[in-house]
Amino acid sequence: QLQLVESGGGLVQPGGSLRLSCAASGSTSNYYAIAWFRQAPGKEREGILCISSPGGRTTYADSVKGRFTISRDNTKKTVFLQMNSLKPEDTAVYYCAARQNYCSAYVSHFDSWGQGTQVTVSS
Repeated sequence: QLQLVESGGGLVQPGGSLRLSCAASGSTSNYYAIAWFRQAPGKEREGILCISSPGGRTTYADSVKGRFTISRDNTKKTVFLQMNSLKPEDTAVYYCAARQNYCSAYVSHFDSWGQGTQVTVSS
């Protein structure tokens, strides 16, 4: 089972950018998909973007299309979430999660989770 650690969260003004990182350890394999989820206060955790083992990208949240991108560096076992044109409604705790090979938008399909990193978009 992978261990995942997120970093890069913080406070940013509307319209600003942040890049989150998800560093994986505990496995020598790159045959896993990594997804980013987020959870705002009082709301359910939602899947926003995922990158599969072969590198295919899927966007699950319409609200981030054209603003957020996902990428991975297999040599560093790290997945990145680049967030541009941030809005106050993007405020949430962001989590990365891993499962074997292929992407999914469902929380229950992922068996490894990071501890989360807070992103706050406010002026």
